[in-house]
Amino acid sequence: MWQESLPASLGTKWLQTVKCMTDSAFRVLEILERAAAPISGEAISNELGVTRSAVWKQIKELRLMGYTISSSQKEGYQLTRASEKLLPYEIHKNLRTQFIGKKLRYLEKTPSTNAIGKQLCQEGDVDKLDGTVIIAEEQSGAVGRMGRAWISPGGGIWITIILKPAVPVDHVFMITMAGSIAIAKAMRKEFELGALIKWPNDIFIGNKKVAGLLLELAAEADKVHYCLLGIGVNVNVPLSNFTPELQKLITSISAEVGHEVDRAAFLARILKEFESRYLLLEEGEYDTILQEWKSLSCTLENHVQIRTLKNTFEGEAVDIDAFGALIIRKENGRLERVIAGDCYQQ
Repeated sequence: MWQESLPASLGTKWLQTVKCMTDSAFRVLEILERAAAPISGEAISNELGVTRSAVWKQIKELRLMGYTISSSQKEGYQLTRASEKLLPYEIHKNLRTQFIGKKLRYLEKTPSTNAIGKQLCQEGDVDKLDGTVIIAEEQSGAVGRMGRAWISPGGGIWITIILKPAVPVDHVFMITMAGSIAIAKAMRKEFELGALIKWPNDIFIGNKKVAGLLLELAAEADKVHYCLLGIGVNVNVPLSNFTPELQKLITSISAEVGHEVDRAAFLARILKEFESRYLLLEEGEYDTILQEWKSLSCTLENHVQIRTLKNTFEGEAVDIDAFGALIIRKENGRLERVIAGDCYQQ
């Protein structure tokens, strides 16, 4: 199976629809992909050693998963268009990682991939889950920083990466840095978009947000049990899905390039870019990650307004320290270290 089953305890509370590609459907799809011309159901059944009725059932399943397959009594079946969904099979075709994304959990719709990840870690063996990526076509109840709603309609990339990092607790925040770098770099390499990172965890194109990240962890004292890196990217999301107010603040990759893009290939690129930085973190190459983050920052060297739970102030963002805090030079020349808060660039 290309997708492992989810624990029964998740039930409909967490999962509204799960699509699972069976081995037999996968084998039929492979035959269709390598066929240069239409191929008969009889030829497929002979190659797989199954009945023509079984072939027809697998063709039907593939169509339900979004594959466009033409058919005629005279010529047979032909794959005319791949599925646009983020199916594990489509991602694995492009995946070039050592362990990130080798295990995928795919859901059509769920309240939150992070909630699924948390329950999987609580009920299962985290060592075996390390590197697992949970994918949802849509999220109905995702939450971002400070409990804000994370709008996740169809057409985006909404994932959670389960990690058991060999990284000290005081450097776990750099996993978010690695994720931010990965998304910005993937956009630059795949689409030649000038994506930049806005402190603490957003990706911008120009003055509009296109992606965001959220890191959750379970830890005690100096031991990290697991981390959940939530990533959301507006890929092929129509901006018309959002309110006029939000449209002034956000963008999507398809809006920037003028056409829809291959989400599965792009997600595979993000996972590859992330893994390379994540492995550097596990090797203790913290300064390498910090410097790359700084090189992609649209926050540093700009006048900003900072809003924390306690106060609001302005100044120039002059640096980010070894612990991820933003250093602000206020108008009186005093340096302020900001660990958490909202940053508004002016």
